[in-house]
Amino acid sequence: MEQFLQQLVNGLSLGSIYALIALGYTMVYGIIGLINFAHGDIYMIGAFVGYAAITYGHLGFLPALILSMLACGVLGMAIEKIAYKPLRNATRIAVLITAIGVSLFLEYTTMFFTGAQVRSYPPVLTDKVFHLGDVVISLQQIYIILIAVILMIILQFIVHKTKVGKAMRAVSIDNDAAQLMGINVDRTISYTFLIGSALAGAAGVLVGIYYNSIDPLMGILPGLKAFVAAVFGGIGIIPGAMLGGVAIGLTETLVSGYFSSMVKDAAVFAILILILIIKPSGLLGKNTKEKV
Repeated sequence: MEQFLQQLVNGLSLGSIYALIALGYTMVYGIIGLINFAHGDIYMIGAFVGYAAITYGHLGFLPALILSMLACGVLGMAIEKIAYKPLRNATRIAVLITAIGVSLFLEYTTMFFTGAQVRSYPPVLTDKVFHLGDVVISLQQIYIILIAVILMIILQFIVHKTKVGKAMRAVSIDNDAAQLMGINVDRTISYTFLIGSALAGAAGVLVGIYYNSIDPLMGILPGLKAFVAAVFGGIGIIPGAMLGGVAIGLTETLVSGYFSSMVKDAAVFAILILILIIKPSGLLGKNTKEKV
């Protein structure tokens, strides 16, 4: 039981990070039907911005987190304007290839400026731990879970209570009708990229603190796992991304704890295959009929 509870704590902290990344995938897909495979690399940029802010700017944890979110939000908007907006009416395969190209551009541009070596994240948070019987909970894990929950609550408030959120929901339901009602669709899409990318930037800083290392290719596998989380919960559905992220994090830690860390990635992608076979719309998604 102690081992199960320990893996549960580890899974919640890891799943919170995946949920923050998955939210960006699901928001963009819900608005324009785009799977933004460059999203994992925006999360990587967030980790490097936080690293630079702490190491060279001598900023604390919260200022570095906010700066990383702002930088990634602006980067996400720029990518949408430069790479995706001109392809708004292009075929899906063209947009998908562009997303992969943007991903590679971000990875190797970062590698050009920072080098390919792995960097140790500066110890910005205390490594204090709490013992609940045999279960060990670090202060870092508490920070990660709390910040993820706070950001998710803020996102829910934005989506359901603000003018921007109402515009996002309207565009996701019917783009053309929203435009006829006076909603600026292009601006709404930019706001979606801004918010989703800012959440990915926060996840980058949190994962740097959690794993204590970053590198230019760190966004590939977590980005794919976050995509699995979004599909698992129902891509395009915000609560589904949160649920999927936590579920994938718990799956990883439980498989690592009870079987082997060598097969944790296989378990995650096996879940994706099962979901696509059994319920392609995801746990919270609804099957839609398409007229031909």
